[in-house]
Amino acid sequence: MDVAIFKKKPLLGILRGVSAECIEPLVETMVASGLETIEITMNTANAPELIKKAKQLARGRLVIGAGTVLTLDSLKNALDSGATFIVTPVLVEDVVGYCVKNKIPVFPGALTPTEIYHTWQAGATMVKVFPAKLFGPGYFREIRGPFDDIQLLACAGVTPENMSEYFACGANAVSFGASVFRREWLEAGDFKAIGEAVERYIDAAKKNII
Repeated sequence: MDVAIFKKKPLLGILRGVSAECIEPLVETMVASGLETIEITMNTANAPELIKKAKQLARGRLVIGAGTVLTLDSLKNALDSGATFIVTPVLVEDVVGYCVKNKIPVFPGALTPTEIYHTWQAGATMVKVFPAKLFGPGYFREIRGPFDDIQLLACAGVTPENMSEYFACGANAVSFGASVFRREWLEAGDFKAIGEAVERYIDAAKKNII
């Protein structure tokens, strides 16, 4: 992952619980919709194989990372499968330490001011504020007071309608998952609906960042 490029279109799609059968149409849908960066969570069945397959199908058109990485074994499996960045729900110190040492972009999760500070000090590329929806966009404005140099990724609760407020209040990037990659759409093979939902996020981002 080239972090400088990600910051130009700071949208991260989260795939969790998807099946192998969905990967090819999902990759094509995301590329066609304009999304550039996705993570596949490691608590998805056969996640390493899905990451590998997604990378093969994407042919460089998507930046693919691994999410919900909680152990060094999980990290190794993710990297061996071709993940180019790592996301964790909390600060997992040995995982983050390995990523920092090996110059792998890493986005650990935190929520409270203390957690955000310690996660940034540990070497996070960006701190994933999770779950952001509990406190809303205004929380980012408060965090920006003492921590004006910390890079923040808003995760959970960001919509096309409130995205501008998150960016205005200090978020550097945003992510989305289940609200777009809905189980009912995946099970029905309704990739058109998924693509349209992704496009709404892209359009909202264009008004604020892109």
